[in-house]
Amino acid sequence: MTQTADKETILSHIPALAPLDDHNEVLMSNTHPPDWVNPQPQGRYNLVVIGAGTAGLVTAAGAAGLGAKVALIERDLMGGDCLNVGCVPSKALIRCGRAFAEVRDAQHFGVQVPPGAKVDFAAVMERMRRLRAGISRHDSAKRFRDLGVDVFMGQAKFTGSDTVDVAGKTLRFARAVIATGARAAAPPINGLADVDYLTNETLFSLTKLPRRLAVIGAGPIGCEMAQAFARLGSEVYLIESMHGIMPNEDRDAAQIVEQALHDDGVKLLCCGKHLKFSPDGNGKRLSVDSHDNHYDITVDGILVGVGRAPNVQDLGLETVGVEYDKTSGVKVNDYLQTTNPRIYAAGDVCYRYKFTHTADALARIVIQNALFIGRAKASSLIVPWCTYTDPEIAHVGMYEKEAEAARIPMDTITIDFSGVDRAILEGEENGLLKVHIKKGSDKILGATLVSRHAGETI
Repeated sequence: MTQTADKETILSHIPALAPLDDHNEVLMSNTHPPDWVNPQPQGRYNLVVIGAGTAGLVTAAGAAGLGAKVALIERDLMGGDCLNVGCVPSKALIRCGRAFAEVRDAQHFGVQVPPGAKVDFAAVMERMRRLRAGISRHDSAKRFRDLGVDVFMGQAKFTGSDTVDVAGKTLRFARAVIATGARAAAPPINGLADVDYLTNETLFSLTKLPRRLAVIGAGPIGCEMAQAFARLGSEVYLIESMHGIMPNEDRDAAQIVEQALHDDGVKLLCCGKHLKFSPDGNGKRLSVDSHDNHYDITVDGILVGVGRAPNVQDLGLETVGVEYDKTSGVKVNDYLQTTNPRIYAAGDVCYRYKFTHTADALARIVIQNALFIGRAKASSLIVPWCTYTDPEIAHVGMYEKEAEAARIPMDTITIDFSGVDRAILEGEENGLLKVHIKKGSDKILGATLVSRHAGETI
């Protein structure tokens, strides 16, 4: 039996573990223990799962719970993006930003707060690391070992029709699942490679608040972090190549969120053209044209909030006849089978909707289809989603533009929260609900909601 890696080796290629304080020591001990010893392979596995993010964890735990012999392989951190550099740390920062906003705006409710309230950014980040470390035990290598899963740390690679190698060991499988997720990928912006920049994989390792922060991309990640960091005290420039924010969302709904970001001090530079970066002393200089105005700005930090690339490299997919694309990921059919019918895929590595809850749902489909004579289909899923700005914007089903493109006649019911008594009393009248109904019926085709708790409500 061999130890997978020492602490220094793990730290050198996993930036999410910085700074290595007591909390991140706990995170490491749970999600990639330096002293972990890979087990001896146990004959032929019913299922070998590559990747221990949400899709991989749900697949492995569910299959083991049904009595299957399961191996789970992870090269970085158990828990994947959600735990380490996604949902968990981002929601921690968003909550702290909201706490400050509630104090700042308390006077609207007759509560007098003495002037001078400010945010201790180091404490905000320490709280995030502490809470993340506590949550990490649910995704830990030891917990999954106790569930009956053989957990292997290291890079997986297909080496034959029914074999995967990891850290010098060969695992044989009846079925395999690729659940390696996706990673941040920087867009081709002039000069970006010449300056240090942040992605979601490095943002949560900050210990000092960037006084001036440029956020590239006004999609969900960009809008969430732009608002959060503005509330935490940064001067934020949100740069988007298209008009407005969240260009894929309902325009009326997105406009409400855009106004909220403006009220929090976010400076939106949309329809951005000719974006360029260059080093500028201790800062970074950016220039961009927005609505016929030219901006030349020096910032302390740059967050790239657009671009994801599927993790398909170094897996030996060609060896087993699994087709993939470096942009869209592993090719799967409606049953989540790859072009090799013995190998399945789930989660961000293969699916359009890159959300934790869809990775969970896809994993359950894989369990049915890989272990049983299942015919569960990914196309049967109805996928809701939410962007966790304040107010939140959530959606499920079709948009108006999609119904029009499909030539489906429909009626839309719109409720503006400025006319809803409870919203008025809560001070949350800047919101709305749109429900799209197929014309001549009561069938709901889709809905968009903007409110503080839109994610739960949708």
